[in-house]
Amino acid sequence: MDRQITQHRVYDVSPDDGARILVDRIWPRGLGKEDARLDAWLREVAPSDALRRWYGHDPGRYAQFRGRYLAELEDDAHREAAERLRALADAGPVTLLTATRDPAVSHTAVLAEWLTGDGG
Repeated sequence: MDRQITQHRVYDVSPDDGARILVDRIWPRGLGKEDARLDAWLREVAPSDALRRWYGHDPGRYAQFRGRYLAELEDDAHREAAERLRALADAGPVTLLTATRDPAVSHTAVLAEWLTGDGG
């Protein structure tokens, strides 16, 4: 399946976003629900609290984080939300949103790869 997946910070809005899906477990600070312009909030697809704390957005741990998170996407706690995300991506362009400062080394990058089959 050739899915169109982009990722960026939830605070940024683009007319090319397609379906805007927040994939963070916690609501972003300082952002009103209306301002987010979300189509969905799939908090259950986010990394577990334990994995998120262990990673701490340390780029040196990204490769190991990526592997652990890909494994989590297959577990019971994540599976339903992950499949819902796949269905949304099958329906059209999707933008994965996060409050993380650097989405390129975050769970959104792993999800984008996972959805497009580029390494997951």
